[in-house]
Amino acid sequence: METRFITYPHYQKREDFPPTVMALGYFDGVHLGHQEVIRTAVHLAAENGYKSAVMTFHPHPSIVLGKKEQHVQLITPLKEKERQMARLGVDYLYIVEFTPSFAELLPQQFVDEYIIDFHVKHVVAGFDFTYGRLGKGTMETIPFHSREQFAHTVIPKLTRNGEKISSTYIRRLLKDGEVQQLPELLGRFYTIEGTVIDGEKRGRTIGFPTANIEPEDDYLLPALGVYAVKVRIGNETFAGVCNVGYKPTFHRDRQGRPSIEVHIFHFSREIYGETVTIEWHKRLRSEQKFASVEQLVEQIERDKERAEDYFRKIKENTCILPRKDVF
Repeated sequence: METRFITYPHYQKREDFPPTVMALGYFDGVHLGHQEVIRTAVHLAAENGYKSAVMTFHPHPSIVLGKKEQHVQLITPLKEKERQMARLGVDYLYIVEFTPSFAELLPQQFVDEYIIDFHVKHVVAGFDFTYGRLGKGTMETIPFHSREQFAHTVIPKLTRNGEKISSTYIRRLLKDGEVQQLPELLGRFYTIEGTVIDGEKRGRTIGFPTANIEPEDDYLLPALGVYAVKVRIGNETFAGVCNVGYKPTFHRDRQGRPSIEVHIFHFSREIYGETVTIEWHKRLRSEQKFASVEQLVEQIERDKERAEDYFRKIKENTCILPRKDVF
């Protein structure tokens, strides 16, 4: 997959781009609804002898437009989004710089400059995709703005358990710590990539050494608490328990971002400086303050037992794993 960063204004010419079928959207999460949009574009491209493309935007429009709720922390930061697009078989990823000036483009200007000028033969987007100033352009108006230069396909709403699959819904689940529900919406477990850094090294003194993880990007973290997780290190995967929080047993104040500490089961290797991926499976409990270190150790033992029991059941009942045909 080739990634192209497009600044505003852009000066590329139509001949700079191959004819494509292009999926449009911000695609935070690259959830099952997004995947339906992207797969449709990939399929139509192959069917008609074109290349497939995805156009997304950076940073999140809510930041530039000064929305009340600004999505600074993302389900899939740019690097992760790029990785997911490549797995879906996309040929070209266009990342358009979202600026106040770009946001002021009239719907017809957006179509002229970012669809027609990009040599797009067919546009695919979700039913709720909007474009142009104040989102005045919709999938109902796109035939009018197309100047008969391209066709379009609208992907209808996708639901699970009566709820629309959306980035907003996934964000809500993450904020509630409901990571176990995410595979049904993402088609995969939620993951965060980070680097193992030096920590307080307190875990090893109480019999539970931990790896302190510094996220490599502005990921949206799950709610504070303890989770059953898997940790990918290189080509190996290990089970463990992860605490997201401020360690109230040892610290009075909540300062900065919460820490991410993972106790990896049956693991003793030094991995400082290595990149790891945390795969979030199940929230075990909320973060607690304990009266003594002994009480904390007893609780960690119980957390470990619950996590090991959870992963045992996964082996016995593989139907709780995400669909195998997603990628």
